[in-house]
Amino acid sequence: MMSTTNVFGGIFMSDQTEKKQGVLYIVATPIGNLEDMTLRALRILKEVDLIAAEDTRHTRVLLKAYDVTTPLISLHEHNEKERSGQLVSKLSSGMNIAYVSDAGTPCISDPGYRLVNDAHEKNIRVIPVPGPSALIAALSACGLSSDQFFFCGFLPPKEGARRRFLESIKKVGCTIAFYESPARIAGALHDVYEVMGDRQIIVARELTKIYEEIKRGKVSKFSNKTFDIKSKGEFTVIIEGAVAEHLLISDEDLEDKLRRIWENPSISLRDAVYAIVSETGLPKKKVYDIAVKIRDVRGRNED
Repeated sequence: MMSTTNVFGGIFMSDQTEKKQGVLYIVATPIGNLEDMTLRALRILKEVDLIAAEDTRHTRVLLKAYDVTTPLISLHEHNEKERSGQLVSKLSSGMNIAYVSDAGTPCISDPGYRLVNDAHEKNIRVIPVPGPSALIAALSACGLSSDQFFFCGFLPPKEGARRRFLESIKKVGCTIAFYESPARIAGALHDVYEVMGDRQIIVARELTKIYEEIKRGKVSKFSNKTFDIKSKGEFTVIIEGAVAEHLLISDEDLEDKLRRIWENPSISLRDAVYAIVSETGLPKKKVYDIAVKIRDVRGRNED
């Protein structure tokens, strides 16, 4: 117990000792290769009073590999709102807690931000323990400028919403990155080609694992590719930002380019559109719409 001085100058002993709040650690874990576990992350996971995990079954495998016996509790997207309040209460009482997602850095397209926000609201100290991240790993190996980049998380799952979203970001000038599931990757890349044009792109999956793949090329190289939907790993996609000079090409310039290509009568509309998209990187839909207009006008004139 501690002694304090009352307003009359007397000394008395406090009935309570001052409580010290705990610390919330946001701990990154391997995205595949267990050797990517940092020494600091291991120490923190062994020293804290409790580990909150996105999936306790998944995390228990990791902890067993490193002989970590700290108690586990779940915190995932379906219970995060309720569970965050419980964990903040424990932090306020002095417990130190670590939060881990299934793989990589928590709160990056993963649950956890509500817990972190609630901790900050209660003035609880939040300490990041950095480590693996599929986003940063892919950016470091993509060969595109990453001084600035625009991260989209996961694209909208439905085609209409996805295309509208891609339309809204197609003029972003810096490198663009997003995650995608195996079941939706082919459709997503097809929409990227249709809406954003034939840009340089990097498609990465199974990063740090045995079957790691990092492939680079134009979007057209991937847009019709059928990916193995049995793959359990998510894809990380990096796209070249909009090129300023491409955005300055007017509709009139496009019409002139198409007319010059069609001076050769053996070239089909599809081939003409592909040639323009490959040359300019402009969205296929934009070029196609103008090509159809020219074709229809030319057809009426010939009639």
